Amino acid sequence: MMNINENVFFKQGTLHLFSSLDSNTALQRFLAYLQTVMPADGILLGVYDPGINKARLHAVLFPGDMKKPSRTIDFPFQMWSFFKAKMQEAPGVHMVNDIDCEPPEIKAVCSLIWSEEISHIHIDLELENKRLGYFILFARGKHRYGEVHGCLVNLFHAPLVSAISNVMKHQEVQLLQDMLKDDNKYLNQKMIEMTGDTIIGADFGLSGVMRLIRQVAPMNSPVLLLGETGVGKEVMANAIHRGSRRKDRPLIKVNCGAIPEGLIDSELFGHEKGSFTGAIAQKRGLFERAHTGTIFLDEVGELPLAAQVRLLRVLQEKEIERVGGTTPLSVDVRVISATHKNLEHMVLTGEFRKDLWYRLNVFPIMIPPLRQRPEDIPALVNHFIDRKSKELKIRPSLKLSENYMRQLQQYAWPGNVRELENVLERVLITGNLHDVLPSLTIRKPAWDWKRDQDRVPADDVDDIEALDHWTRKYIQSILKKTEGRIEGKGGAADRLGLHPSTLRARMKKLNIAFGRVVKYI
Repeated sequence: MMNINENVFFKQGTLHLFSSLDSNTALQRFLAYLQTVMPADGILLGVYDPGINKARLHAVLFPGDMKKPSRTIDFPFQMWSFFKAKMQEAPGVHMVNDIDCEPPEIKAVCSLIWSEEISHIHIDLELENKRLGYFILFARGKHRYGEVHGCLVNLFHAPLVSAISNVMKHQEVQLLQDMLKDDNKYLNQKMIEMTGDTIIGADFGLSGVMRLIRQVAPMNSPVLLLGETGVGKEVMANAIHRGSRRKDRPLIKVNCGAIPEGLIDSELFGHEKGSFTGAIAQKRGLFERAHTGTIFLDEVGELPLAAQVRLLRVLQEKEIERVGGTTPLSVDVRVISATHKNLEHMVLTGEFRKDLWYRLNVFPIMIPPLRQRPEDIPALVNHFIDRKSKELKIRPSLKLSENYMRQLQQYAWPGNVRELENVLERVLITGNLHDVLPSLTIRKPAWDWKRDQDRVPADDVDDIEALDHWTRKYIQSILKKTEGRIEGKGGAADRLGLHPSTLRARMKKLNIAFGRVVKYI
């Protein structure tokens, strides 16, 4: 055997051992280096699992024509007792050059691994008095190794301990990731069970909508859901995601109208530590969290123009940039957006970007209001009574006569499905349908869609403007009562149950002046 400089040998071997993040690749390079100075046909790297009498092989490098052992080696109880006793001894280097000269226990263990005559060097790997596992270098034939070989291989005890520690940590992380994926899948399934994966009316009033959803769900194309407040746009977004190839990936829901204007960039795209006052740590945005999944932008018409520009870049370039960051981050996200507003009209008035409108409007789906599909109301009533009874923990004893069901079908339902749900919950709470249902037919809806369309030419004012008109009137009536006061107890925001800044933003959007000097009529 040639003379070897141990320092050079150790340095070069360690460089090969840590030359790759992939443990198998690194060990293959390490083995190739050892083969230049000593007999070496293969490597085993593994750990002991005393709790179940097993040894697990993390890395197995065998010649192609040699039969590999199982990744998990089961030890008979008597054999394991022998090994446990050996593990209590001080770690060291053990060489086996002729299996026939070894004790029966050693021969029995070797028979679980080797299918032919083998010489091997076995090193116990220990860290802080804890036996982690073992490293085995082997060569075919008998009497292939001497004491010099054992000393040289033992030089790598510390690097091998680091290597196996990294492998174990990596496997722990992988296990946690697998558990997280499994938990996420389980929770998504539970959420579907809680919210219901059946869309009421799918075979009747919503049959046309469901046909479109089945067509577009398997694609990655953006979808724009249009319809009045309360028609179930979020339910449709859920259905699109569940029908897509991304169904096992995240579905992130964003209410664009509920995010303060100054925080929109941070919420959607994240920020770097120190990028602004209060940014004490790096934060991932909602688009990052939706990577490989779907993001649902509810009320996308509420986004300010500055945020629309950045959203356009995400759709065009498939990249985001955190606030305060300098490096673009690639994201793979499907975008589903929804609005109750007329975005096409907002484009004409300059409130919504034309190029963003074209990007979002790839596959528009109009969801009809409840008054246009009265045939769905009986099924919805039964569904909500059953679900709300479970939520309220009461027996579903409510039975509606044909007369009451007919009243429900004749009502205009300006609040759509959400209003129907709230009415039925109120009935279940009070236990008296006579106080609620008769009033539905005689009261005039706060917003009569058809009446407003008849009053104004359809080309000038659409359904959405009618809603804005009555919302403006209602806010002005509250401001008149508070003499223009917005904040504080008894102020307009307090009466409306809104944050003052939210109310001011809504007033600004509806062109309602504010201040005590303003007279509200």
